[in-house]
Amino acid sequence: MMLDVPSRRAATVVAVVFVAVSVVHLVAQLVGADGVADVSQWFLMPLLGATLVAVTTSPRSRLVRIALVALAFSWLGDTAPDAFDGDAAFLVMIGFFLLAQLAYIAAFLPYRQRSALRRPGVAGYGLAVALLVAACAPGAGALLVPALVYGLCLGAMAVLSTGLGAVAGVGGALFLLSDAMIALGAFADWFTPPAEGFWVMLTYIAGQSLLVYGVAAADRAAATPQAVSSVAR
Repeated sequence: MMLDVPSRRAATVVAVVFVAVSVVHLVAQLVGADGVADVSQWFLMPLLGATLVAVTTSPRSRLVRIALVALAFSWLGDTAPDAFDGDAAFLVMIGFFLLAQLAYIAAFLPYRQRSALRRPGVAGYGLAVALLVAACAPGAGALLVPALVYGLCLGAMAVLSTGLGAVAGVGGALFLLSDAMIALGAFADWFTPPAEGFWVMLTYIAGQSLLVYGVAAADRAAATPQAVSSVAR
């Protein structure tokens, strides 16, 4: 699947804009410019989704379409909680990101035979989720159950992302790390790293970007008959 010159140019422009907005957002997080950080965050996932559209061709594959749905739910998770306060905002965020994780799981599931799900390393993901839940449980209260459900889905997404290759696998792990920091910041009083928002967003943006790269790469590979036949149905 090759892009023509105008398509490559459009993909480059959109990707450059995404990187520029990401840098602005991360600098704003680092210096405490909350207004700039909030506004720039509105554009991150739409620009990343536009990048994925720009680097793939029509008709888009099931993998690409569902990944775009995951990015849309991620955008809602980024923005919708601003309309709520306290626990309600946290639950709205978890709800939309849970839908994003379920979409990613659905997208990656056909690649499960090539994922860490069938390797000894899967135990590491399970241990990471278990330790995260254990660390958050004392302070989670009534939010423990939704946080646990979300943590299990997040871990499943990270495991299945490895089926798309090493780059997507790193992206899934970074997404897991980002959300782990959010959970620890919400429920564990001892978790007070400097510039917490910066590190949360750096790992989130990097994780989502690497997942999109992995999706685009897998979509290109699936254009060959050998790749198609190797994907689990």
